[in-house]
Amino acid sequence: MAWATSRRNLSLAAVAAATVLAACAQPEPEAPPEPAPAPPPPPPALALNAGIAEAASVYVTFIREVGTIERAFNSPEAIQAAIRKGAAYEPVQLSRGMIAYGAILALQSPEFVEGVRQYAADPVQREEIVNRIIADPAYAATLPGADHAAGLIVATLGADIQALASIGDAIKEDAYTIQERNDPRRRWATTPVADRPGRLEAAKTLSATRLVPSPAESERLYGAAHAGTGLNLSSARQAPPYTPAVVHSLAIAALAALGAGGEDRRAYTEALIVESNSEFCFNMSKLNLFQCLAASRPNYEDMFCVGQHIVADIAQCTAANTGPLAPQIAPAPALVDVPPAQTTTAAGAVAAADQAQSAGRQ
Repeated sequence: MAWATSRRNLSLAAVAAATVLAACAQPEPEAPPEPAPAPPPPPPALALNAGIAEAASVYVTFIREVGTIERAFNSPEAIQAAIRKGAAYEPVQLSRGMIAYGAILALQSPEFVEGVRQYAADPVQREEIVNRIIADPAYAATLPGADHAAGLIVATLGADIQALASIGDAIKEDAYTIQERNDPRRRWATTPVADRPGRLEAAKTLSATRLVPSPAESERLYGAAHAGTGLNLSSARQAPPYTPAVVHSLAIAALAALGAGGEDRRAYTEALIVESNSEFCFNMSKLNLFQCLAASRPNYEDMFCVGQHIVADIAQCTAANTGPLAPQIAPAPALVDVPPAQTTTAAGAVAAADQAQSAGRQ
């Protein structure tokens, strides 16, 4: 009996001790949860530097100004005013402005912008696409939506081409009409041009003077490039192949859509607005103008110089550098005292450049 009581007391003491120890013991702390992975950084915003908008504004403003040249002239002074207006561009600047404007037109295509921006989410993939475009601008023409962007470029510049071609043709036709005996303007149209050397030198000076970008037009184009709207364009599509000028416009637009066309990448976009065939064509147009003015004697021949080697040549150079939708403009026959060689069209300059390059490679 005493043994059982003693054993029971020991058991109770053990339970009590275990209870005390359990009460004193600290629970093991739970491991903190794994932190959630940081979300990937958002893709960079579309970015196009102001230099492209300024270059484009030069082209847009000048083409608009040339479009105001009258189709018929009523005095020698009006002819000379048209020469001064139409000669007032530096050929390389106009060529580069055309390509810059094409890039802004391409950015009005949501299909192209969205198609390119899908590659901007992954930083590694984005940088790879950027590097491919820089290495070979033609790569931009293979990106999704390029046919929509090219369509906007070709259609919009094509409208400018048609408008200028119409003015040029009308002026050249009037250069013949004004020589007819029943035209009251014939009296002064057949008289010699006043100060022939002076007006030629003035045209050369104007041709070497770079145009100042329009702040208002630059701002409008810059805003349209980033907003993707504002130029009131109708959608259009143009299948490849594309001319080098269109390819360069697409490349600039693609870099902008990837966020790689901003001020920090200006060197890339400035390199892409350079296109040798386009610059050669506009330069040839100016040389043809100078030759025409040098040979021109009566006022009606100056009219021909305006119609062909200012208005029509600009249309032809733009046509030669934008591709299939551009109309083919036939060269006008030479007037009296204008040698046939001086009516060589600027549109043929692109083919001449290609031939020269091919010969140089052989």
